[in-house]
Amino acid sequence: MNRVINFITGKKTAWVTLLLGLIFAGLAFGPLKAATTDIQPGVGLPSSAESVKVDEILKTMPGSDATATVVVYTSGSSAMTDEQKLWVQGEFDAQTRMPAGGANEKFLDFTNAEVAGKAFVPPATLSDDGTTAVIAIPMDKLQASDEITKRVADIRAIAKEAMPSGLKVYVTGPEGFQADLAGVFAGADFTLLLSTVIVVAVLLLITYRSPVLWLVPLLVVGTADGMSGQLARQVASLFGINADASVTGILSVLVFGAGTNYALLLIARYREELLKFEDRHEAMAKALKGAGPAIIASGSTVTLALLTLSFADLAGNRALGLVCATGVVVAMISALAVLPAALVVFGRGLFWPFVPKFGGVNKSEAGVWGKLGRGVSKRPVSVAIVGAILLAVFASGASGIQVGLASTERFLKTPEAVAGQQILAEAFAAGTTTPAVVVAKNDFAQQVADAAKAVDGVASTEISTKTAEYTKINVVLDAESQSDAAYATLGNLRTELSQIDGANALVGGLDAQQLDVKNAYSHDQGLVIPIILGLVFIVLILLLRALVAPVLLLATVVASFFASMGLGWLLFVNFFNFPALDLSVFLYSFLFLVALGVDYNIFLVTRANEEAANFGVKQGMIKALSATGGVITSAGILLAAVFAVLGVLPLVALAQIGVIVCIGVLLDTLLVRTVVVPALAFISKKSFFWPSKGYNN
Repeated sequence: MNRVINFITGKKTAWVTLLLGLIFAGLAFGPLKAATTDIQPGVGLPSSAESVKVDEILKTMPGSDATATVVVYTSGSSAMTDEQKLWVQGEFDAQTRMPAGGANEKFLDFTNAEVAGKAFVPPATLSDDGTTAVIAIPMDKLQASDEITKRVADIRAIAKEAMPSGLKVYVTGPEGFQADLAGVFAGADFTLLLSTVIVVAVLLLITYRSPVLWLVPLLVVGTADGMSGQLARQVASLFGINADASVTGILSVLVFGAGTNYALLLIARYREELLKFEDRHEAMAKALKGAGPAIIASGSTVTLALLTLSFADLAGNRALGLVCATGVVVAMISALAVLPAALVVFGRGLFWPFVPKFGGVNKSEAGVWGKLGRGVSKRPVSVAIVGAILLAVFASGASGIQVGLASTERFLKTPEAVAGQQILAEAFAAGTTTPAVVVAKNDFAQQVADAAKAVDGVASTEISTKTAEYTKINVVLDAESQSDAAYATLGNLRTELSQIDGANALVGGLDAQQLDVKNAYSHDQGLVIPIILGLVFIVLILLLRALVAPVLLLATVVASFFASMGLGWLLFVNFFNFPALDLSVFLYSFLFLVALGVDYNIFLVTRANEEAANFGVKQGMIKALSATGGVITSAGILLAAVFAVLGVLPLVALAQIGVIVCIGVLLDTLLVRTVVVPALAFISKKSFFWPSKGYNN
């Protein structure tokens, strides 16, 4: 290990290290660059999910490669005029026995349906109150996002042509939602990256108060982020996983946050050693030996926690784990190899105008963090009790948490597809555009349809296409798509239909698929969370060679998580008006807060362990708090701000994760690590590092 450190920090070999870093960066952006794709990622449910089984059966039926775009015309609160109705519905044609000349004929170029060899779009259906008309355009499925977006844009443009005054039009349905989801992410990667870079740059400037120094970690971490984006996609593709914009967005935030944290810790230790060593290369070698284990432990903890998602049922969770774990490894290597080499190459002048001089006095012990540590050491029991009460009070806000957003509640801004869906829900049965799909053996089709119709919450049923073995039955629900009421109806529907012996009735469709996703998240949480806790505990034991400290540290991080969930929920309800948490929020927030929150405890306690060998546990903790207080606080504020940047993305789920992680990191930084952990160490004294021996109280 010493040889590696000496190579990275050596007078001549530091340049070689930088060159190797540039070569790897060139490979990542060149030959190893991931191919771009516009293919929409799938939901990623396991084959055992009921909705997946339905989809497999539907693939054998006519129209299995079809989708639909729904055009909604509305006159608002009053019924349509005769002129508006005529324009939307057309006139009755005695020859065809159907309306003709209506707005449905505007979309003949998009339909895949034919009647008598001619393109056909079903005429508009008018709501009972006469305010709303809906046209469903049957179409062939497309896979590429840009093609879906273009087709929907064309339909939206045509839908408005020659429209009578007083009408408004909205394009929604499965195609509309896909197009709008792709649209809200258009340019989002650049916006997120720009916002993250600005936040990191500003906070580094404030931290270092140097016009030059901040550029080095920013360039190193920025390059690591770019490399991570390419390499992570390659790793994911090896497992057949396509990472979407939400995953790559979290990747950038995580790499910038974790990478900058590692940089702050290393640079702070380097500045400290420059006061003791005249040769900056020796100072960096010493700093790397001191900070390296903490960075490796921190990075390993986050990486292992992310890799626990490999056991998840949902492919999206597995994608996040693989992609982000790759990014953290790249960030860790960059902080341990490229950053030290870059810093020693440029010399002490990087710190101008506050250049650390050889023989200078380290003022940290006389600073605010040293005073705080000594103050906590005088009344550790009182401080620990107050800290525990505060965390419990914050956590109490989580008692009323609701989980699960309807499809119309998932965007921070209301796209056209959502607005159209809301209008449909008011004028028709809410599930009109997203009916449940039931498949059953042919001989039981009518019996299954009748049984489904009798289930409370079902608006209508319609027997549709069939194969030699199975019949498809469309079931329209009264409840809004992806709402708790819809899920409850689907659950009752599955229970009722499963009791028809021999029918082999299965319930699928978009809402059923989301219900299966909800159940998969519950499974993933129950499996992954205990594994995360176990892995973090093992890493802490190996790092500290103790048992008591890991238990206490893990307990404080979990308490901080529930406190942040409680505070976050209060903010969501009272200020953001979010009706519920997205399904992904609990698992992802737990993952990031436990993995990242324990980082600051690792930074503090590893230094305390180092100092305790010479000064005892009490003085060792005070010295550790004095030395790391400023840098860990800066790192925590920076990480919190970086996660808050997720709010620039358009999805409620990402905004919620960003807010909760932001709150949790601040709690870890300013309360847990600052006073609670030191208080617990002062209370337990040398037992804190038990069973390690040789420490004084």
